[in-house]
Amino acid sequence: MTPPETFGEIDHPPRLLMGPGPINVHPRVLRAMSASVLGQFDPEFTTYMNQTMALYRQVFATANRWTFLIDGTSRAAIEAALVSVLAPGDDVVILNAGRFGLLLAEIAARCEARITLVEAPWGEVIAPEAVEAAVRRVKPRLVACVHGDTSTTMAQPIGDLGAICRAHDALLYVDATATLAGMPVPVDDWGADIVSAGLQKCLGGPSGSAPITLSDRAAEHVFARRHVERGLAGTGGAQGAGRRIGSNYFDLAMIMDYWSERRLNHHTEAASMLYAARECARVVLEEGLEARFARHALAGAAVTAGVMTMGLGVYGDPANKMTNVTGVIAPAGLDYERVRGRMREDFEIEIGSAFGPLAGKLWRIGAMGINARKHAVLTTLAALEAVLRGEGFGFPPGAGVDAAMAVYAGAK
Repeated sequence: MTPPETFGEIDHPPRLLMGPGPINVHPRVLRAMSASVLGQFDPEFTTYMNQTMALYRQVFATANRWTFLIDGTSRAAIEAALVSVLAPGDDVVILNAGRFGLLLAEIAARCEARITLVEAPWGEVIAPEAVEAAVRRVKPRLVACVHGDTSTTMAQPIGDLGAICRAHDALLYVDATATLAGMPVPVDDWGADIVSAGLQKCLGGPSGSAPITLSDRAAEHVFARRHVERGLAGTGGAQGAGRRIGSNYFDLAMIMDYWSERRLNHHTEAASMLYAARECARVVLEEGLEARFARHALAGAAVTAGVMTMGLGVYGDPANKMTNVTGVIAPAGLDYERVRGRMREDFEIEIGSAFGPLAGKLWRIGAMGINARKHAVLTTLAALEAVLRGEGFGFPPGAGVDAAMAVYAGAK
């Protein structure tokens, strides 16, 4: 009898992940994930849950009581937010200027909401006046937008949107997957009602846990749709008068009951991912938010200076560029994927490709979390220089690295 194929142990070479995410996980987070699993109602474990909530209130710059984790990737939190707010027939205004604005529309359509898009070309952002005009006309339940859209490397200004939403009794949802802990995400100052993120970008963790925060306004709306699971009947808790939320797993009302003092069972919490999320927040707060934002901004400026000095274009509106992801315009005539392949095969460095209308035209270089550091930036630029010269793209050797080093020298 032939034994089943077991394959080999996972043992690939270390790779420097300098794309738009995921990035290399902080060693402290990896260590935290190796802690033994506890039962989900163990008092020590529920203490970790409460600590995680407290830590992420600081990371989100909010006083929101409902600040917790969704078990799943960052998209899980996006879907939980939209499916828990939007019922069939609800109006939603969505800001769309890239792939992830279109993702919000995709999920809202699955909620059977009525969608109004406020759009700008890829590489630009949307003026608040355009949002206000749509909100005034539509009177939506929700306004949804992406803060940093890694598909275009643009950061949508959020500051005016909260006041617009409150003036028209709408909730504001912000997807901050790519910016939390790398760019300012001041939830309370924005007046945002729901903001979600993921660990795999500036927070420096693995994909699989999604921090989220809800205002009291948003929580009140979600709890109005609360329906206790039939198998938990008799455990207490008021039923909502609103329509049942269209997903069990992503039902924020039930998840919030689980994260509350009631600990009403919903799912088995992903213990190792909670450990990871908790340690990500501890690392962020020990560094300090302002210092961390400055480090990401400096790394992004160094990447930009390096690629521009090499004669490469940088994509999009420079006034609204994300600090932590840079879109590099691929020169005409070069083999786009061969460059990425040689970066990976010759130097063990990953840079990102692009989507939609930018596919084959843009490389995306991320400098986030533990990789938003001088050595990672310089190593990536040196490798890119070597690959591009080998592909026949001419510029003075060392120009990009020298330009990036000058940015770092000027910051001292």
